[in-house]
Amino acid sequence: MPHVQNWTSLRVIDPSSPPVFQTPVKRIHQTDDVRRFLVSEAYRDIGIFILQLNHALCPRQPNGDSVPSVFPLSSRSTTTASIQSCQALLSRIQKLIGNAPPDPGSQRFGNVSFRKWFQLLNNELDDFLDHGLLGETLRIGNGHAKNEVASYLLGAFGSPQRLDYGTGHELNFIAFIGCLWKLGHFKDGIQGGDIEREIVLLVIKPYLDIVRQLITTYTLEPAGSHGVWGLDDHSFIPYIFGSAQLTRPISSELDPMPIEGSVRGAPKPSDVTNPGIVEDLRQTNMYFSAVAFINDVKKGPFWEHSPMLFDISGIKDGWGKINKGMIKMFNAEVLSKFPVIQHFPFGSLFAWDENRQALDQDLRRDNRTT
Repeated sequence: MPHVQNWTSLRVIDPSSPPVFQTPVKRIHQTDDVRRFLVSEAYRDIGIFILQLNHALCPRQPNGDSVPSVFPLSSRSTTTASIQSCQALLSRIQKLIGNAPPDPGSQRFGNVSFRKWFQLLNNELDDFLDHGLLGETLRIGNGHAKNEVASYLLGAFGSPQRLDYGTGHELNFIAFIGCLWKLGHFKDGIQGGDIEREIVLLVIKPYLDIVRQLITTYTLEPAGSHGVWGLDDHSFIPYIFGSAQLTRPISSELDPMPIEGSVRGAPKPSDVTNPGIVEDLRQTNMYFSAVAFINDVKKGPFWEHSPMLFDISGIKDGWGKINKGMIKMFNAEVLSKFPVIQHFPFGSLFAWDENRQALDQDLRRDNRTT
């Protein structure tokens, strides 16, 4: 991940001089292209946005406060119009599942009715994105922004060709939300913590719920999975944000993310191996919610079907250490792996253009090794 200050946030474009919007296209065709991606503006912006959201979820305990503020999952409503518009979009997408029931009979490698659901989404997407505040946001640039943003949203729900879903699709949803951020969609919230928390807890979490419903309804295969030695067959993001929810508190928005320790009252990392505790915490923490879904769909001992998560459960330095490790692993196993990142498309908002600062750092590193 690019090195950024904790208070750095993804840049919002000037609506009076927007970029030339374009339909995102494939740029990564071979393994050598991954290195080029790692010095791109898109890579920089993905990193900035994920770290921005991650920092917002860290518990807060200003000097003098005896009790830390934590940010659990909840079913609470919001008055933030930008968040409401995203929730309405996801609700419309979720309702399409009822219009494409799975085909009866055993279909081990994905149910073909997923293709029908995906076609319904493709047919309705233009209309879905025209609604309310979301439609107003996407009218920037004479409406050309909508086509660019729609590509990321459509790419966030799996592959109808392969009948699979994985971390690359999840990354597309992060890019979709990042596009909306760049277009100023979330300017009605308090940036620097509050609106970022609502994005994760009230938009990204409902998206993950839809994805899990798609996986179980249509028995979608893992995409780009490492098999039993991967972290999770389908997701990565909930482990980053879920561990952030449980880290040692910071006292100020300018404080860096803790790299060890846990908030008072947090479950132990080893609790992920206890099905009862996992079930109790699935409604309040994203990490435990992801593990609970694994328990829903996999049989057998946890150490056997999820050895990497089992190994992580033995960490003694708290959730801060786990959060740091998850970000490092996301960079290595998602952003830097050709089988995953090859499908990520590039447009004007997540651009293939070189990030000169990263390129200069890369060149300096090469010079030191020659």
